[in-house]
Amino acid sequence: MSVAEAKEKLQDTSEGTFLVRDSSHSEYLLTISVKTSAGPTNLRIEFQDGKFRLDSIICVRSRLRQFNSVVHLIEYYVLMCQDRSTATEIPSNGTVHLYLNKPLYRSVPSLQHCCRIAINRYTKEIQELPLPTRLKEYLKDYQYQV
Repeated sequence: MSVAEAKEKLQDTSEGTFLVRDSSHSEYLLTISVKTSAGPTNLRIEFQDGKFRLDSIICVRSRLRQFNSVVHLIEYYVLMCQDRSTATEIPSNGTVHLYLNKPLYRSVPSLQHCCRIAINRYTKEIQELPLPTRLKEYLKDYQYQV
């Protein structure tokens, strides 16, 4: 997916909607495209010494957290953003906050997956549900809040 295609897909979505795509820059494998308060933007994912982190300017790069996988990187920033206040203003220095809260899906999730999300949304007591063990394991395998 190109930068223009990502921008088009994110244009009419809510702030925090994101997708992960192949990077158009040859030095990076992946890019996060996200709808910010200022519109769609792109963040490259850097891979160095077997770890992933967001690309940044040199003076900040060493302070950014590194992850063993892109999934862990995305999960960290999504969970971090759940604590975000409801204010969506642009900071006075002209920068925007990174806010990831909802992946943009290319296709409709299966009914099975939708049920898993609904169950996880309403209970953390999966073990207590009167369900077969295999189904409980499937439910617990998806721990993201939606």
